[in-house]
Amino acid sequence: MFTGIIEAQGELVGVRHEGTNVHLDVRAPFTPELQVDQSVAHDGVCLTVVALNEDVYTVTAIEETLAKTHLGSCKIGHVFNLERCAVVGDRIDGHIVQGHVDTTGSLASVDERDGSWVLTVEHPVGPEWMTVPKGSIALSGISLTVVDSAPGRFTVAIIPYTWEHTNLHRTPLGAPMNLEFDVMGKYVARLLDAQLKARGVGGA
Repeated sequence: MFTGIIEAQGELVGVRHEGTNVHLDVRAPFTPELQVDQSVAHDGVCLTVVALNEDVYTVTAIEETLAKTHLGSCKIGHVFNLERCAVVGDRIDGHIVQGHVDTTGSLASVDERDGSWVLTVEHPVGPEWMTVPKGSIALSGISLTVVDSAPGRFTVAIIPYTWEHTNLHRTPLGAPMNLEFDVMGKYVARLLDAQLKARGVGGA
């Protein structure tokens, strides 16, 4: 489990293909503290550390992960938002993030507001891919609060600290962004859909 509070940024320094899998080598400041088998979220994608080499660690993305996230399109030099898994007993300063990306969206606009930024993100429309104003969304692994919401689109406001200490300031318009919708909202949507189908009303 993660909280969506980004701990560090890491640079992709190696990409190796093996069958349908892709091995990613990441240089990060906390690498010396890692152990093999630990989980690290990369732009919101939970991956397991499989090897360590000084300040570089390796994770492996399987075909399913590559299909649902932007990892397959990441090139050497890409900077990841990184978060190690939460420790039991710590404060959860963001929200409950599983590291299981639902889909990718794209950055539609960036509006600078004299010291803050408002980002608009567009995404596929789905029964469980919903946001609500003041609700939570994990965008590239970052726990953020939704400002405005519409089917297939939402906006978030970014404070200077988040802008400077994540990869958001490096993200160009149109770039893919990993999205994990609020887990409680997804369960509610699934339950309501099942009830509607049971009543013959319809549903997704």
